[in-house]
Amino acid sequence: MSVRTLPLLFLNLGGEMLYILDQRLRAQNIPGDKARKVLNDIISTMFNRKFMEELFKPQELYSKKALRTVYERLAHASIMKLNQASMDKLYDLMTMAFKYQVLLCPRPKDVLLVTFNHLDTIRGFIRDSPTILQQVDETFRQLTEIYGGLSAGEFQLIRQTLLIFFQDLHIRVSMFLKDKVQNNNGRFVLPVSGPVPWGTEVPGLIRMFNNKGEEVKRIEFKHGGNYVPAPKEGSFELYGDRVLKLGTNMYSVNQPVETHMSGSSKNLASWTQESIAPNPLAKEELNFLARLMGGMEIKKPSGPEPGFRLNLFTTDEEEEQAALTRPEELSYEVINIQATQNQQRSEELARIMDLRSWSSKAEHQQRGRFARHDG
Repeated sequence: MSVRTLPLLFLNLGGEMLYILDQRLRAQNIPGDKARKVLNDIISTMFNRKFMEELFKPQELYSKKALRTVYERLAHASIMKLNQASMDKLYDLMTMAFKYQVLLCPRPKDVLLVTFNHLDTIRGFIRDSPTILQQVDETFRQLTEIYGGLSAGEFQLIRQTLLIFFQDLHIRVSMFLKDKVQNNNGRFVLPVSGPVPWGTEVPGLIRMFNNKGEEVKRIEFKHGGNYVPAPKEGSFELYGDRVLKLGTNMYSVNQPVETHMSGSSKNLASWTQESIAPNPLAKEELNFLARLMGGMEIKKPSGPEPGFRLNLFTTDEEEEQAALTRPEELSYEVINIQATQNQQRSEELARIMDLRSWSSKAEHQQRGRFARHDG
């Protein structure tokens, strides 16, 4: 497991979260000034200097639930609120999108280009906010400094760590199903066409060498695909042509995106095991959450500006139904971390988790309304 994986995981998932929120803000016709405030507040919190310092420290990846808590904190860093069902859907879409991108990376190192694609689009969201833009550019420089000199083997270990994190997630996404890049069981379809990784040749030729390193024979074979040479290597500079399109905003055109559980018993069992099995890293996860969220500077809304609720579903009824039908084993709502022995840390975690009270109460009220309507 690579201890350099967390920043890439966090930034790419965060980029996908911003893409989805931007699409839903437009779909619900939220006024432009409010939508910009939401994105600016979230991005400013996400790229906070102290938070980034904690994030870039070498450390192991923790559970999906621990990371999900961080994103819930981020999503509620402004005047926008999400109900539990919408937050669940948001996290599902984020994780499946980045899983797809990691799977399709031509080279392990290209996960860095995927990250830069996310940062490039985030820059576009805040182009009129120079202070926040400076925060994003500083993060880019940190990425270049830390990851620019890593070997191919180290990037392969990072990619392997990411795939292990995602391996039991098989949530079907309507956009992927429509584009035929995902099967009905939630697994992705890997292409057998397109550019080969930069620095490699199109398959179809076997070269044989003698013990002196001299080529003595060539054999051609049919590979069954439709591959072409890579046109050029993507730029790893602050501004440049990344070439690779993975990590760009696939929600730039308004269209509804639905998620569906694959129903796989193996998948369900693995999530259940993570939910109930004793976690030997519980103390470390608590420390991780306290450190990360302690670095988040959440600015409370000032003035009389009212908040609003964002719905990740087409209608409120769909959101209510999703809250009722989502398997309890797949809920991210509870993190079993005991912190009673450390009063200060307990208070910190309580402050962190206070944010959940709004969505839990709203969900409870929704369930009551739904039950009355059903009766």
